Amino acid sequence: MIFGKELTEEEINRINEVQRDFFGGLVHVFDPPLPEGVPERLELIVASAEINKGDRVLDVGSGTGILIPLIRVYEPEIIFACDLSEVMLARLKEHCPYAHAIAADLRDLTLQADSLDVVFMNACYPNIVDKESSFANIGRMMKAGGRLVISHPMGKSFIDSLKEKSPFPLDDFPEQPEVERLLEPHGFEIQRFVDEARLYILVATKRHAACGERADHE
Repeated sequence: MIFGKELTEEEINRINEVQRDFFGGLVHVFDPPLPEGVPERLELIVASAEINKGDRVLDVGSGTGILIPLIRVYEPEIIFACDLSEVMLARLKEHCPYAHAIAADLRDLTLQADSLDVVFMNACYPNIVDKESSFANIGRMMKAGGRLVISHPMGKSFIDSLKEKSPFPLDDFPEQPEVERLLEPHGFEIQRFVDEARLYILVATKRHAACGERADHE
């Protein structure tokens, strides 16, 4: 189920292409200065992941790299930046050459299994077309105990203001029960849920496999 209905592979690819072109044409909009209060809320979002020195971090829908310098403060081993728009990633590489930029749909990422400690999905959850496949892939790539952060520094109501002028469909940010149903099959448990007027943060952790589950994979 995607955007409330079943979509064909052709339709998924079409929407992704529309998004790629749309955001490529708006790259300048994401340059500083940011709206008042947003930098501080972005710091809260990154802090919620509890990044440890040496962690491996993926920033999904990274755009021009708004989170990347904040992530770097925690001294991760590596930062992967994934986005559909190569134009966005080109700007990111100008500002943050230390990040490993990947132009791809999240569901198609081929990073090694059990290799990521933290995945950020900031201000992009509504844009992800094939959520089921995308979260399945995050579950594959993330280590047990890893943290997934779904967030928006302007709150989930901000998406409502974009829907009428968006050339592609936008999902709402999920309520906690909805995201539990989406994430639980892929091994995630919600640890924190913040839904304020100007801040949305959901933190989920990847469960450690039970003994029986480990045996099934050996």
